[in-house]
Amino acid sequence: MKIAIATKNYLTVSGHAGQTRHWLLWDLSEHRSTQLLPAPQRVELNKEQILHTFEDKGPHPLDGVDIMVAASAGDGFIRHMKLRGTEVLLTGEDDPTMAISRIMAGEALPDTRFDITTTLCKLRDLFSRH
Repeated sequence: MKIAIATKNYLTVSGHAGQTRHWLLWDLSEHRSTQLLPAPQRVELNKEQILHTFEDKGPHPLDGVDIMVAASAGDGFIRHMKLRGTEVLLTGEDDPTMAISRIMAGEALPDTRFDITTTLCKLRDLFSRH
């Protein structure tokens, strides 16, 4: 299983997942519950790779991710990621390490906080190609 968390400069969980450039990627395919979590890989997307505008024509650095975590994402982004085989989880958790720890422990993530950009995304998604 691969889990990617949208971040602000790799320090805090970021909102607006579709515009996020910095991701922490955990590859847990070899992980066992008795082991410590491996260190995440840092993924920095260039402008053409930002998921909101990426046209799915070729490989992407986040291909194969099973779960994406962010503070906010529009409905169009969530539908687009589902078509790519990725579940999107939204959370109010600020700390990426706490978010991944909760997921691995089977705990619920804290609810999201109000974010005006989510409302704007929902409006923009009405006219989105996704």
